[in-house]
Amino acid sequence: DKSNPLLERIKFLAIVSSNFDEFFMVRVASLKAQVRAGEIAPDGSGMSPAEQLSAVSHRAREIIGRQYECLAEILPALAREGLAVVRPSLWTGNERRWLEDFFSERVFPLLTPLRVEVGGEDGRPGFPSTGSLRLHAAFLLSRDDETVFAIVQVPTNLDRFIRMPAEGTTVRIALIDDVVAYFGPRLFPGWVVLESLLFKVTRDADFAVDEDRADDFIAAMEEVVVERQNSFPVRLAVSGESELIAERIRTAIGLEVDDVYAISGPIDLRGFMDLAQSDFLPPERAAKLRDQPWPPVQSFEPPEGSTIWDGIAAGDKLLHVPYESFDPIVRFLEEAADDPSVLAIKMTLYRTSGNSPIVRALTRAARNGKQVAVVVELKARFDEERNIAWSSRLEQAGAIVVYGIARLKVHAKATLVIRREEDGSVRRYLHLSTGNYNDRTARLYADLSLFTCDEDLCREASIFFNMITGYSAVQELRSLAVAPFDLKLRLIALIEREGQRSTLESPGLIMAKMNALADIDVINALYKASRAGVKILLNVRGICTLAPGVKGLSENITVVSVVGRNLEHSRIVYFNNGGAEEMYLSSADWLPRNLEKRIELMFPIREESARNRIRTILGAYFMDTAKAHRLGPTGRWKKIRPVDRDAPFSAQASFYAAVKRRKALAEAPQEELEVRRRPT
Repeated sequence: DKSNPLLERIKFLAIVSSNFDEFFMVRVASLKAQVRAGEIAPDGSGMSPAEQLSAVSHRAREIIGRQYECLAEILPALAREGLAVVRPSLWTGNERRWLEDFFSERVFPLLTPLRVEVGGEDGRPGFPSTGSLRLHAAFLLSRDDETVFAIVQVPTNLDRFIRMPAEGTTVRIALIDDVVAYFGPRLFPGWVVLESLLFKVTRDADFAVDEDRADDFIAAMEEVVVERQNSFPVRLAVSGESELIAERIRTAIGLEVDDVYAISGPIDLRGFMDLAQSDFLPPERAAKLRDQPWPPVQSFEPPEGSTIWDGIAAGDKLLHVPYESFDPIVRFLEEAADDPSVLAIKMTLYRTSGNSPIVRALTRAARNGKQVAVVVELKARFDEERNIAWSSRLEQAGAIVVYGIARLKVHAKATLVIRREEDGSVRRYLHLSTGNYNDRTARLYADLSLFTCDEDLCREASIFFNMITGYSAVQELRSLAVAPFDLKLRLIALIEREGQRSTLESPGLIMAKMNALADIDVINALYKASRAGVKILLNVRGICTLAPGVKGLSENITVVSVVGRNLEHSRIVYFNNGGAEEMYLSSADWLPRNLEKRIELMFPIREESARNRIRTILGAYFMDTAKAHRLGPTGRWKKIRPVDRDAPFSAQASFYAAVKRRKALAEAPQEELEVRRRPT
């Protein structure tokens, strides 16, 4: 999107690369495992695993090609603004000499060249471990009549971007991987380098811990993390012109031709996130290359002298991050940790930051003698090491830590605080969210959460925690829906009810927002509701296997996706219900894994002002003409354009404007009316 500032576009290209890495490590790895197992059964679209792999390869190359075309457009534009990423062919003589010294002094001592021997029973070259997602340089060497092959890992403890001495007003940057590839021949004195190549291997991360492991489950998870670095390769990305080296690597690690991706530019754009966030340019020059900041609004601040408990008791509070600050959630736990009247804290934790204020507060609460029970999901993919580390700290502080549930991931987001009030009664305070308790991602991910002391919700939350921390039998709840037990059934029943109550005079309405939609049963229920005349508006950020706008099937269904500066992460569902509107928030996407293989929560929004506010938020996504795309019946997305040259409407910009207005109104002095009276 050329309307975005240049460094924001660089950031997005980095996100695309990171997403592709995880896609190959998980989804493609799963398909490859099915092929290795000889599975040929088709999926819902009628494609076998092998056919899916072929289609993925074709589509991935198409997207990666567009990604690098975009990069080839952005980098020269960035150079014109004073920040140039310079490849070796464009280094000046002075820069080349400076980089040579830099290589000798700072890089050379860290490099370990590895010779790749030819041998093995199958005749393939023996190949050293390359780990997963690590950049390497490969060299084809010759001496006398001997030709050999060697690789060297690019150091991970050096900055990817090297600022070269200034020769003008432009900041010129070299890549550490280019430096290693260019000066790498110095590692092989007496040899002639015939060809060289940069490469990265992506490996399978789609293997699970042994759920029946009788000994230490944490040790089992640690083994999974280690094994991930040397698991089956699923993709080889190469940058350079040596087809011979690429073929040797492919053969050595046992990949097919379709698994090799030749990159026409710097390899591994994940690292370009550092460039997007760098301070190479002075602030005034960098400012126009980035989005105008949206500092989070400090909302839900109880009056001076009152507590957060007073604020929640006064009425439900809705929080919309990152437009509003994450601080109230931190304060909720910090006050719970320090308040002598708080007796217990129960919480689910899926992903959180490295130095999390949430974990620090829970640790302090446990040390202060409160009963702290935390359900930690060790199986949160790619966050296993972090979760193991801080869960151990919680245990050492005296907290009760439950390491997930066998064969299910705990993905629900809930915190329950039990407090003794001044009159001696015990009251519960509850926080439920669509997003993780992660203070860092809360600056980028758009999520909604609710603070409440609604007795019904708090009572059911207590039952929910008993279910997932002990041996309590699964109980039927009236207000909370819990996957994998009844959330999917409840959702389908609500969709079917909307169809039953829909008439020509008063057609039904369903509006929903999620990250992905691929559950066949839910999709069929939506198709049925559409045929019954229900208008269905879906905001699906990513994968959607529902086909909207198909005559006789989904004519009443519209699907849009909004991709803006903040990652859309909230899950919302609204039912008109014949005028008796119902609104729900949830931690679950409409995917089989979420609805059938995870512990998820869906909870109602009952307070009228909160419900109205969420409906306004939900409706804005279907008005967006700045960052929205609409899905067509063939599965292709098309950009939505403003009508009649109107200024484009951005849903995300409207959310930020709305929270600022709410803050201003809350802080505005109350006007007093001058009342006239007869003189006494």
